[in-house]
Amino acid sequence: MILPLIDRLKAWQKTCIAIFYDCFFILFSFYTSFIIRYETFVFEQLSFYYLLKITTLTLVSQALTLYFSGVYRGIWRYSSTPDLLRLIKGVTFSVLVSIIILFFLTRIEGIPRTVFFIDWLLLIMTLGGGRLAYRVVRDNLTYKARKGDKTKNVIIIGAGSSGDQIFREIRTNPSIRLKVVAFLDDDPFKKRKILHGIPVKGTSSQLRKYVIQLNVSKVFIAIPSLTSAQIRNIIDSCNGLNVDFKTLPKFSDIIDGKISFSSLRKVGLEDLLGRNEVQLDKKSLVEMLNRKKILVTGGGGSIGSELCRQILHFSPEQLIIVEQNEFNIFELERSLKALHPKAEIITIVGDVKDKVRMQYVFQKYSPNVVFHAAAYKHVPMMEINAIESILTNVLGTKNIVELSKTKEVEKFVLISTDKAVNPVNVMGASKRVAEMIIQQAQLDSISSKTQFMAVRFGNVLGSSGSVVPIFQKQIQNGGPVTVTDERIRRYFMTIQEACQLVLQAGALGTGGEVFVLDMGNPVKIIDLAKQMIFLSGLTLGKDIEIKITGLRAGEKLYEETFFEGEGISETLHPLVKVSKIKNPQKSFLEKLNFLTSLAHNSNNQEVQEALRQVVVEYNPSLQQDHLERLH
Repeated sequence: MILPLIDRLKAWQKTCIAIFYDCFFILFSFYTSFIIRYETFVFEQLSFYYLLKITTLTLVSQALTLYFSGVYRGIWRYSSTPDLLRLIKGVTFSVLVSIIILFFLTRIEGIPRTVFFIDWLLLIMTLGGGRLAYRVVRDNLTYKARKGDKTKNVIIIGAGSSGDQIFREIRTNPSIRLKVVAFLDDDPFKKRKILHGIPVKGTSSQLRKYVIQLNVSKVFIAIPSLTSAQIRNIIDSCNGLNVDFKTLPKFSDIIDGKISFSSLRKVGLEDLLGRNEVQLDKKSLVEMLNRKKILVTGGGGSIGSELCRQILHFSPEQLIIVEQNEFNIFELERSLKALHPKAEIITIVGDVKDKVRMQYVFQKYSPNVVFHAAAYKHVPMMEINAIESILTNVLGTKNIVELSKTKEVEKFVLISTDKAVNPVNVMGASKRVAEMIIQQAQLDSISSKTQFMAVRFGNVLGSSGSVVPIFQKQIQNGGPVTVTDERIRRYFMTIQEACQLVLQAGALGTGGEVFVLDMGNPVKIIDLAKQMIFLSGLTLGKDIEIKITGLRAGEKLYEETFFEGEGISETLHPLVKVSKIKNPQKSFLEKLNFLTSLAHNSNNQEVQEALRQVVVEYNPSLQQDHLERLH
């Protein structure tokens, strides 16, 4: 009953109560220190009037000193270590001030010096203990009072500092209608321990048992260092149970180092399919990017925009972003400048197909490093728009390569794709041609300063046009979730990991390499759909269905990372390999020029025929071969 009354008091009224409490215990502590010192309740050495005088002086001097030392700025309900330290400082100053005043007015006659030390200890115990006791009682009463249908039971996985901080916020914030009923932790030394009155029941492998036993509806994973495989095992253990999972970001993503309830986010595909945090050679990246002019084409896309974000961490002299979509580049510029207000960011609306426009960019800004991410990547769309695929992916690359060679750019990095290996579609074949342009440019620029290289990798989670956002929309609309074939599988990386490794490959390259990123194991698309349905809190077959629609034009059942017999060699980074790829044939430039000339005034079929002449591995019939080989 008393807590609601306290809550209704005004701030100055609460401060008055705190001052009254402190004044009472100032008198109590001072008088008790004499009792402890003399071991009696009667002080024959001190007259009543003298004792009254020194007690009054002590009360006034200590109370005023505590007030002006900032002790009353703290909120008792949230008393913590900083408040205790502030109180200790305030008590120390108040005791010193009282000693000085008593010395000048009474010469401290009849007062043993140990009285002041005992008084100091008692003040810390009574004033600090009162504040702590109020917080403990308040938190426990508030936490235990949470009842009703709206309060949900929670298990926190991780009984370390992160779990501790999350629990504290849940306990002290009455608006969070949650009740922690158990901790789980894989550290055997924490088993059967108690944290804030909540038992550490067992390990994460026992999660399903305790979710059922304790009627848990939410699980918070409070271990930022967990691997994707560990998170996947935790979530899979509750398959079929209606449980909402949330996790903390990786340590590297927690910018201010503080962990709170608001840091928790829903478990995403990047948590399940991602890998351990990439370790970069920062020194080589600083040498490539710091105080340099960096040009990123296609900067408004998923890969290009993330490259821009990561490049800015290395303080380039200028970041020049080329993008044909004005809205994308506008949004990117706003977000980048919010994070890096002092960085010089130059945004250019332009198309890599327009060589005159690109020539203006190179002449005006003279970039030192170029990351060429501009490309059309949608496979079925490029099957019916082959001309645009050639104009952008091939001619656009050719334009940027030639300008980079002319302006003697230090490094040129092409963003390629695993679809360029044994391509069965126009998009993949066009990106293979782009790789060949890079190789040819390196062969032709032996006397040039430019180092040309390509980086090949698979799908990135959540990129525009990828399967993930499509599935998300289908799930939001109630389904069905459409999968082209039950056997289709793809390599997946997070955008952050892909871009980090692209930068690392660029720093490692010396010219002519086609780097292949280690993308781990391929993932079945149907399994991806099932995981997304589960993470959305839905039950497959009950709440939503999966529909098989058949392979689309140009689509493979699986992707490859390198050509047969091509071979892969190691680099200084374990996740970056080098493809031992053959150099283009002598007739490459002639066939390339014919291909690009056709793209201006021809049809899709003629362009595809010319594309087969350039990329001998390009064979649309391989799509059927993939089907037959997996039957």
